Amino acid sequence: MSALTLDDIATLLLRGARQHGATAADVVVAEGDSLMVGVRLGTVEKVQRARAKHLGLRAFAGARSAILSTSDFTPAALEQLAADAVALARVTAPDPFSGLPEPGELAGAATSLDLFDPAVGQVTAEQATAWCLEAETAARDADARITNSEGAEFDAGSHLVVYAASNGFHGSYRSSSCSLSCVPVASQNGSMERDHWYSAQRRLARLDSPASIGATAAARALRRLGARQVGTAQVPVVFDPDMAGSLLGHLAGAVSGGAVYRGLSFLAGKLGEAIAPSFLNVYDDGTLADGLGSKPFDGEGLPTRRTPVLEGGVLSAYLCDTYAARKLSRRATGNAARSVGDSPHVSPTNFFLPAGTTPARELIASVKSGLYVTELMGFGVNATTGDYSRGAGGLWIENGELAYPVSEITIAGNLLQMFRDIEAVGDDLVMRRSICAPTIKIARMTVAGS
Repeated sequence: MSALTLDDIATLLLRGARQHGATAADVVVAEGDSLMVGVRLGTVEKVQRARAKHLGLRAFAGARSAILSTSDFTPAALEQLAADAVALARVTAPDPFSGLPEPGELAGAATSLDLFDPAVGQVTAEQATAWCLEAETAARDADARITNSEGAEFDAGSHLVVYAASNGFHGSYRSSSCSLSCVPVASQNGSMERDHWYSAQRRLARLDSPASIGATAAARALRRLGARQVGTAQVPVVFDPDMAGSLLGHLAGAVSGGAVYRGLSFLAGKLGEAIAPSFLNVYDDGTLADGLGSKPFDGEGLPTRRTPVLEGGVLSAYLCDTYAARKLSRRATGNAARSVGDSPHVSPTNFFLPAGTTPARELIASVKSGLYVTELMGFGVNATTGDYSRGAGGLWIENGELAYPVSEITIAGNLLQMFRDIEAVGDDLVMRRSICAPTIKIARMTVAGS
């Protein structure tokens, strides 16, 4: 068995499942290497390097199904896995919406999306440590008020994924990713504030320099010193790109077919309705070259694609895997995600709001009195109703200028109204995550403080 490739193992498992009586089956086989290095105050705190290989088999007995996973690749273990998966499927409750996609829906030949960089897997612990130390040193040297650090961390991973199914699909792809982050602590007059900065990419050479990451992290921590509370008011709110990305994450959850058919989305039943200004478009695109959420096919073998979610402010699509599509009487959108031990579920790929044409500084300059949000805390979001209330921190805007830091405040509204009240979109989109947005300005929200 040691001479067999992951593709061979996937083929053998499918054959074994059919031999034990499965009416259909699919299998995910994955292997990968990872490196994590962390330093704090110039001292290495952790170095972790791991290599893992595991697989999951989903077997169907008509409308019944079961999933089993293992990291034991011995012939006896794999034979037993196939037998056990089929036996378990036979005793589960039937679900008429379950099953594999139709062969005509499957992805063809995989296209290269520039997802793999061999240099990521060649990074040594010594190199990663040096980058972490450089980032933390840059932060600590930026200003005498940087008096402590929660450290700097480098993460890297390279993976091979194989997916095969009895409907005829068999595909694989390699991917890599790496990131470097730094979290300094600033202090002044007895108060302490922390903040962070990071860079994440598929390719090692595209990471921001350690020195720039540390310097940016320090600047973000320093600008929080002397934070105040503000009185309760309804004012314009500008979300920086990371915080705007969190808002877009709530939209991604609301357009998930799984949330929609369960009745757990504030956008259920709103397909075709205008839910945002006409200048607003949002896309989910799994085909972006080197995108952190890109892949040539989804967790069911369907091709990923570019799906317009909002077009001219109109809700134009729900994201669906095969199961959600059948429940909603729609077509799957190539948004099935899957780990080896779980059924497929709906997940965005690269979900983003394209950049506008207005510089972020002009969005701030357009506010006479309001809030620039750089931090959100808590989980006060009701996905079913869209009610939104979260702890926040950031900078108060006076006469178009960032005047002073604020903390211990709450911002509240309703997500549907918040999207309708988006007045402007900045030009500063950077795809550092799989869900991203540029700076956005919302006309009015409730800001509650002292």
